[in-house]
Amino acid sequence: MRELDAVHTVGVVGAGTMGSGIAQVAATNGYDVVMRDVDQQALTSGAESIQDSLDRFVRKDRFTESEAASIRDRIDATTDLADLAECDLVVEAVVENLEVKQDIFAELDDIVDDDVVLATNTSTLSITSIASVTDREGFVVGLHFMNPVPLMPGVEVIAGEKTEARAAKFAHDFAESLEKQTWQSDDKPGFVVNRVLIPWVCEGIRTLDEGTATREDIDRGLKLGTNVPMGPLELADHIGLDICLNAAETLHEELGDRYKPPYLLKRKVDAGDLGKKTGKGFYEYE
Repeated sequence: MRELDAVHTVGVVGAGTMGSGIAQVAATNGYDVVMRDVDQQALTSGAESIQDSLDRFVRKDRFTESEAASIRDRIDATTDLADLAECDLVVEAVVENLEVKQDIFAELDDIVDDDVVLATNTSTLSITSIASVTDREGFVVGLHFMNPVPLMPGVEVIAGEKTEARAAKFAHDFAESLEKQTWQSDDKPGFVVNRVLIPWVCEGIRTLDEGTATREDIDRGLKLGTNVPMGPLELADHIGLDICLNAAETLHEELGDRYKPPYLLKRKVDAGDLGKKTGKGFYEYE
């Protein structure tokens, strides 16, 4: 397995919210990045997200224009997974679908060198199941970044059944090289964050659906009463209601009825009101 000081180029599979954010923080911290998605439009959207984020940092005097340009220049985009062949580490950040992730990992296993660690940004799916389609199960690890990646300080490291201790340490060290702090979870449904967070979000939705309080008072009560920066309904909109539903359904399947998603969450997703990204969820957005 490669040591961290041998990592110069990081592959990122997926140019969505998480993938583009991971690409940005890797490039910000000096790594060359190859960001891959299935079509050019997705790559264009990801590049625009990175540009918008960097522009905000420039306005806040976190970067100069020259520094932001250097970060952009370290990110190459491609639609061809084979272009990740020379990467020293690959982080997958695509849709939360086990079959899709397994297909990608099976391909990557043949493309990159045998000593390259393959990481997944999954928030709920089994690392062991994802790793099972490869011939490097000991070098597959979970690296669960938080959204928005450039701002959130933490990364969850998850060790699968066959993840080697040195691969887990490598994941911690890599995340810390991105100026993140880490914690580790065993490969159990939801890991640490979503095991606790998703039921909290769902209970906030049930509280609204049952008429206990208004959306504003639910969120205000949780913020003032528990010192969290966002209440459960605000946070659900920020995460994406479809993502919350997907996570809740996965936890429900694995852990039983205490994780059953609320009907109102399903109804919102069926209506296409997914939160900030669609302009409407539990709140309305510009």
